[in-house]
Amino acid sequence: MIGKIRSSCRLLSTVFVLFVGLSSQQALAHAHLKVETPKADASVSPAPKALTLSFSEGIEPNFSGVKITGPDNAVVKTGKLQLDPNNNTQVNVPIESELSAGKYNVSWHVVSVDGHKTKGQYSFTVN
Repeated sequence: MIGKIRSSCRLLSTVFVLFVGLSSQQALAHAHLKVETPKADASVSPAPKALTLSFSEGIEPNFSGVKITGPDNAVVKTGKLQLDPNNNTQVNVPIESELSAGKYNVSWHVVSVDGHKTKGQYSFTVN
C-alpha cells in the first residue's frame, strides 16, 4: 500500500514538473526586442536613414510593422520593413523622409515565427 502511494506521489511530481517546465517555455516564446539602431534614448547626428531592430527569435515580416512619429507627432514616411536575408531575427526599416532635429518615437509590433505577438516602443533624438 505504501509503495503505491509513493509511486503515485512520484508520478504526480513528475507530471507537475513537466507541466511547469512546458508552461514556462511557452511564456518565453515571444520575440522581444534585443537591439535597436539607433539605440533607445540615444542622441544621434546625422539623422539615420534606416532603423535596424533585432529580436530574440525569428519574426514574420508580413505580420509585423514599425511606425515612427516625429517631434510634431506626424508619422514619418518609411519604406517596407525588410527581413535580413541571413538572419530572420533582424529587420531593417528604411526612412524615406529627412529627419529634422527633435525627438522621435518608434512603435513596433511583430509576430514571431511561432505565431506569438509582441509590441513595444522606444525613442531617440536627432541633434
